[in-house]
This record gives sequence, C-alpha cells and structure tokens, in this order.
Amino acid sequence: MKITKAGFATRAIHDGQEPEPATGAVAVPIYATSTYVQQEIGKHKGYEYARVSNPTRTRLEENMASLEGGSSAHVFASGMAAINAIASMYKAGDHIVCGDNLYGGVPRLFNQVLANFGLEFSYIDTSKPDNVERAICRNTRLVYIESPTNPLMALTDIAAVARICRKKDVELVVDNTFMSPYFQQPIALGADMVVHSTTKFLNGHSDGLGGVVVCTKPAQAEKLQFLQKAAGAILSPFECWLVLRGVKTLAIRMEQHDRNGREIAEFLSVHKKVKKVFYPGLRSHPQYALAKRQMSGFGSMIAFETGSLANAKKMLKRVRVCSLGESLGGVETLISHPATMTHAALGRQGRLAIGITDGLVRISVGIENVEDIRNDLEQALAAI
Repeated sequence: MKITKAGFATRAIHDGQEPEPATGAVAVPIYATSTYVQQEIGKHKGYEYARVSNPTRTRLEENMASLEGGSSAHVFASGMAAINAIASMYKAGDHIVCGDNLYGGVPRLFNQVLANFGLEFSYIDTSKPDNVERAICRNTRLVYIESPTNPLMALTDIAAVARICRKKDVELVVDNTFMSPYFQQPIALGADMVVHSTTKFLNGHSDGLGGVVVCTKPAQAEKLQFLQKAAGAILSPFECWLVLRGVKTLAIRMEQHDRNGREIAEFLSVHKKVKKVFYPGLRSHPQYALAKRQMSGFGSMIAFETGSLANAKKMLKRVRVCSLGESLGGVETLISHPATMTHAALGRQGRLAIGITDGLVRISVGIENVEDIRNDLEQALAAI
C-alpha cells in the first residue's frame, strides 16, 4: 500500500517495501523460486512462473513507479535491456529521434542491432527544441533523450520537448539515470516514459546490474509486461532486492553526492591543469538557468578536459581514492575515460563530432570525505 502524500525519502523507504505479511519481516524477502504451486487448474495466488512475475520484483516495480510518479514500472536485467525493451515496442519502418550525445552503448544497440530489423534512427542536438520538431516526420513514433547527457552534461528542456511531442502525437522517453528521481522528475515535466540503469544511483553500491522503465499509460505497461515474458530479460529476485535495499538511502546519498559534486566541480573549474569543466551546477555552464529550473540539484557527474590522451593517461594512472573504471553512481568515486571506455564504440570521428575528445575525463563523485577526493585529484593532476 502506498503512503499517500508522503515525501520522497518516506516513499523510497516504504512504498513497495511494506513488512512481509506472513512474518512481519521489515526487509522484503528474496523469493528465490522458479515456479509457484497452483491450487488447481487456472487457480493460483497471482504468480505462475518466475520469468513472468516474482514477489520481490513486484515490490521493486511498485517502488520505482512511486518514485518517478508513473502508473507502473517494469524492471529488466540491465539498463541496456530496458532500452532494448522500449525500442522493441515499435516495429519495422518506425522512426526514432535520438539525442546525438548519448551513452555509447545506445547508438551501438540502435545502429548495429535494431536497425537490422527495420527501425530507423536519427541523431540530433536535442538541447535545441526546434531541432526536435524539425526531425519528427510522418513515421516518427518516439523521441529518446538523455538529460543531462553522458558525458558532456548537456541538458534538454524536457517540458519544451514534451509539448512538441504531444503536438506531434509522438512519445517522449527520458533517460534519468544521471539525476535519479530525487533530483529530476521527467514525467512531471511531460515525459511519457522514464528509463534508468538501476545499476547506478538507484542501487548505489556498485554490486548489481539492472534497468527499469517507468510508464504513464496502460498500453505501455501491457507491451512491456509482454516483453518481459516473451524475451525474458528480467531482473533476478536477488538483484531486485539489492535495488530495494539501495533505494532506501537514495535521498540521503543524493544529497551527499550533490554536495561533493558541487565542491569538486568548483575545484576543477579553477585548476590550472584543467582546460574546461562540464557540470550544470557551474554558473559558467551555458544551461545553468535551465538546470536550476528543471532539476532540484546538480548531482555528482562531472566531465573535464585534460588537453590530450597523454595527459589523461598520466592523470588516471595516479588516482588512488578515485577508482578508475566504467560505471557511475556508486558510493565510491569512479573516474573513467569516455574515449576508450563508455564511448569507444562510436569511433574517433563519431566522438569528435559530438565533442568527446581523447583528453576528456568523466568523474562520478562519490560520498567519501570531499577533501580526500579533492586531494587525490590534486596529486593526480600534478602528473600532467
């Protein structure tokens, strides 16, 4: 049962996380079962087979829908599986308008896999809403955006694009992974669906993969439920439990991520070895006003320019508190090199076309003592 009119942190802890009725257990149980006994043919207790549904998964989906303000949520084995499920709702000949500055795995999926099945994709700069309106054509069915983008932290005016999509009878999907529902609510701004890699801030502890799609319409829910059943890329009960555990501290974690992120962004912005910083919480960011309007915080994702691949290598070899690796959103500070990690699949020309240089470094600021993160970056940047 949802706690109506409750604050975000209360809903994160309680919605979908009610005490288990049989024993009163405070934590949602991990229902490690592949099937369910039925009383007789056609009569069961709401569960038939674990690929179709699982009580732990049900609880997580109730929680995710509550936090994003949707009517239902559907979890998948990874963020990419969730994105694949969204695209699989459409058919050959349908056109999808995409942001041109997405996580590299998305255009890889779209261009190298789904295009083979007849879906059509266009990539545009969605930070200018007029571009979206011009890109929509007679067979466009979906607009897919990230805001902020990975890794250059460019924003899209979600409400403005949502108005265009409604006028054109096209659905809008927003990847809200970087901000989490704590700092940004795309559905409230007019989005039709929201997608997350739950691997990141929602889980928050770098110990499980997952993805979720939050819907606003019964037809979307019906399609996604069918895709869970038919394709089977569902989230395991254990990893559902990990996200349920992680999300209980989402509000307090995001506050600390945000505090640390702002301080590290300011530190980098005045550092003599850093050429440029990409962070929407800096007044120098060209969309700072939009960030303040559509987000309630700036988060902990930062990109900065070191000037060259050699400089990036020197710096990244020296980090100690910061962990060099892919992914983001964990309690620990993670630092990565987009050109050779998250966006390698785009190729050099593809990366340069959207502004990802060989000297660009991305940091997901964790919740450690901020002075330790700052000191580690200082000593690492000294190698340049």
